[in-house]
Amino acid sequence: MKQSQWQFWIDRGGTFTDIVARAPDGAVTTRKMLSENPGRYRDAALAGIRAILDIAPDAPIPAAEIAAVKMGTTVATNALLERKGEAVALVTTRGFRDALRIAYQNRPRLFDLKVTLPEMLYARVIEADERIAADGEVLRRLDAATLERDLRAAYDAGLRAVAIVFMHAWRDGEHEARAAEIAKAVGFPQVSASHRVSPLMKLVGRGDTTVADAYLSPILRRYVAQVADELGGAPLLFMQSNGGLVAAESFQGKDSILSGPAGGIVGAAKAASRAGFDRLIGFDMGGTSTDVSHIDMSADGSGLERSFETVVAGVRLRAPMLAINTVAAGGGSILAFDGARLRVGPESAGANPGPACYRKGGPLTVTDANVMVGKIRPAFFPKIFGKNGDEALDADVVREKFTALADEVAKATGVRRSPEELADGFLRIANEAMAHAIKQVSIQKGRDVGKYALACFGGAGGQHACGVADALGMDHVVIHPHASLLSAYGMGLADVRAHRHKAVGAAFGPDGVAAAEAVLGEIAREATAALAAQGAPPEWTTILRVLHIRYDGSDTSLPVSAGPETAMRA
Repeated sequence: MKQSQWQFWIDRGGTFTDIVARAPDGAVTTRKMLSENPGRYRDAALAGIRAILDIAPDAPIPAAEIAAVKMGTTVATNALLERKGEAVALVTTRGFRDALRIAYQNRPRLFDLKVTLPEMLYARVIEADERIAADGEVLRRLDAATLERDLRAAYDAGLRAVAIVFMHAWRDGEHEARAAEIAKAVGFPQVSASHRVSPLMKLVGRGDTTVADAYLSPILRRYVAQVADELGGAPLLFMQSNGGLVAAESFQGKDSILSGPAGGIVGAAKAASRAGFDRLIGFDMGGTSTDVSHIDMSADGSGLERSFETVVAGVRLRAPMLAINTVAAGGGSILAFDGARLRVGPESAGANPGPACYRKGGPLTVTDANVMVGKIRPAFFPKIFGKNGDEALDADVVREKFTALADEVAKATGVRRSPEELADGFLRIANEAMAHAIKQVSIQKGRDVGKYALACFGGAGGQHACGVADALGMDHVVIHPHASLLSAYGMGLADVRAHRHKAVGAAFGPDGVAAAEAVLGEIAREATAALAAQGAPPEWTTILRVLHIRYDGSDTSLPVSAGPETAMRA
């Protein structure tokens, strides 16, 4: 990577797109753009790059001047939350068409009389005549001719993505591989097979992950292609949910859900560590939501905490992700009075129309409450609003709307509050919601939150950090100079990573450890080759080997660093 070239580190969030640019002379330039501003540009990240390079909005981006563009994006996250992904055909073993719908029959809200199941991501189910036993024995060969006929019917119906999930394919993926060949021959541009996407035991987790990958990858690929095309060949890397970067062409749907927030956690961990803090609660408050995380960089800590099975928007994903707890309280969270109480969110005004002060006729939001009480001063806020994108926040409309809301509250309750008191009440509600989310990653797991520092970042974090810290009894708040853009800054600090996993399914003992060592060697070679293909020299590569071991008869595995049998047993 040449020092004489530009680097761009970008976080495309739900409300703002943050850009940190490092010039050839080492100087750092930052810029915030509204993520959606269709009247002025098609894509905020590309518009920001052009603005920093001082070239016309429609001019080609000079790829030769750019060493790398490193991005995090919420494109796949939003597609999953809003159920706007690609229509998927699920191909599964005959007799198991409803296995993913039935799943584990969990009841997350125990006392609900009516359980509303999340909408499934697949649009059609194709049952394939095949069966492999749990030990890998082929009980029934795949009926390729019938499968091809059914896939053709799905293709003719307009479906363009296929998820292939066969029983026990983690043990033997031959049938899935053959089915994938047939699907590609029929013409499906997106084919996800579970033995490649998530080669682990348990049909439901493996199946949900594979369907999600097929559902999100086409949306992601279109966005990646759009950005790559306009960059004209400049190196493009994307942040994965696990906290590592990957080349654009290898970016997959299943690894993209926490793409943006992951950059912030990496940035917070490295920045706070340099400042002498090793135990942190990450507090990332953006426009749409707040993400909180547990970080322990001390000698006996686990570093960046990761989870290997996560439920996002009702979808079970088995892929390594940074452990993040999200609450729908961001700067754009809509404020409302329902006749009896004040409410904050979960709905968000987003970037378009955005908060009332954004001059687009939006509703009152948390950002407006901060304007009302004087925590946000329009004179010091970026002038990127109005028809031409050069006006300040509109404080007058905020006062008008809070005055009208105060009248509504007084009429319903008989209690008169000033606009400032009303705004402060909304802010206290938001702070309590965020403090509760932090308790879930700290106090509820037996951690003394008072021994941690609150690593505050995100565009709205600084307005709420002290209130949240007070609610939790925390003494230290760490705010980086680039705190409002730390997710983007973290993209530049992150490493390129390749994760590979595979099931062994053996009893723990000399034979099982030997089998695991053989598999670890195999997938380490795969991961190293993937890194080398992205330009990572072997001497810069570090290999971390982890085994997930569970007690016989139990359902929960424990991650243990691979090593001598006695050490792992201990």
